[in-house]
Amino acid sequence: MAQQKPKILVVDDEETLCEALRFNLEEAGYEVMTANSAEEVLALDLAGVSLILLDIMMGDISGTQLASILKKREATASIPVIFCTAKDAEDDMIAGLELGADDYITKPYSLRNVLARVKTVLRRTSASSGRSGAPDSHDGFITFDGLSLSPERKICLVDGEEVRMPRKEFEILSLLMRNPGRVFTREEILKAVWPEEVIVVDRVVDVNITRLRSKLGAYGKHIITKPAYGYGFSI
Repeated sequence: MAQQKPKILVVDDEETLCEALRFNLEEAGYEVMTANSAEEVLALDLAGVSLILLDIMMGDISGTQLASILKKREATASIPVIFCTAKDAEDDMIAGLELGADDYITKPYSLRNVLARVKTVLRRTSASSGRSGAPDSHDGFITFDGLSLSPERKICLVDGEEVRMPRKEFEILSLLMRNPGRVFTREEILKAVWPEEVIVVDRVVDVNITRLRSKLGAYGKHIITKPAYGYGFSI
């Protein structure tokens, strides 16, 4: 049986750009859907979508607002997002990455660059996808008191309750819990969690750490900060 093509949704209010991306992505072997507004996306059945290429500057609902809506919905929360936008300010980049976006490409961009980023994110997503099913004591959980993490199944449990988090937050927590007592510099965390040539600033690590601490409740205090150096997990 032939392997199913990854399905990519391209969202941009410039129809000609959508069609250019559709043509080149289809030539590269992907199945492609397009939409010219956030409202159009929200009316679509997104089952089976492997990746969303999303413009930020659109109509009444911006790309970041749309991403926030999709990340809050269980059916679409795990779909990776690459922002494609003319906005190149650091704050805009951080705002997108805070929502759990997997990459950020500024316009004007080359189609070759877009294809490379798409391939990288899909490969990383495929490699990190875990098996479904209820966890048990034989599934390789990393556990500290009531905090448990399954790197294989991508599950985080706090006192027995599952805590959902974007992929990057999960990967940072996994890195720290796998290496208790070790302090990682921001550069080391960036290299481990964003291993490809993606433009990511140091502040993104700080943002993700802050969100992690909030989600972990009492266990958040075990993510320690070494001023002027980095972060670790204390036991």
